Amino acid sequence: MTRLLGYVDPSDPRFVAAVLAIAFNPLFWNVVARWEHKTRKLSRAFRSPHLACYTLGGAILLLNVLRSHCFMQAMLSQPRMQSLDNPTAYRAGLALLGVGSVFVLSSFLALGFTGTFLGDYFGIFKEARVTSFPFNILDNPMYWGSTANYLGWAIMHASPTGLLLTAVVALIYVVAILYEEPFTAEVYRQKASQACKRS
Repeated sequence: MTRLLGYVDPSDPRFVAAVLAIAFNPLFWNVVARWEHKTRKLSRAFRSPHLACYTLGGAILLLNVLRSHCFMQAMLSQPRMQSLDNPTAYRAGLALLGVGSVFVLSSFLALGFTGTFLGDYFGIFKEARVTSFPFNILDNPMYWGSTANYLGWAIMHASPTGLLLTAVVALIYVVAILYEEPFTAEVYRQKASQACKRS
């Protein structure tokens, strides 16, 4: 680890921008989604919970493009590691990128747009919990698929900076999961409670 850190300049503005983008994205979507769940102000402003959710989803997608751009710029601005700069490592990185992309895309297809982008916080619920692939393989496959993508990029570019930033991505996702899962469970508990009262 110390050897890896010797390649990284944490004071580089591009590195700082990447860390900030990585940390900001889940904070943004969690704060906005909880605010919407509590107030329904976005749904009222857009006169539709679906349109409000699509708008938030679009904002999240744009922020993810920015995060990936900052990640790549930070990687490319710092030194490569010779021991990672070989065809075997490149192929391993490419495989990780492939696996990560499968998890991300299959999660999106299983959940749909509103399921992916916090529709339950807007009162848009799935009929039942999704248990098909990739959710039958692991929990939160979109987060771990995204992490695998960043790890793949880092290895393909022989980048210690990329490896460190991938660790930041993983850490932020762990925090996001710990923050999101109890609240999402409560949202669905409230939905079930309301359904019982109506029946």
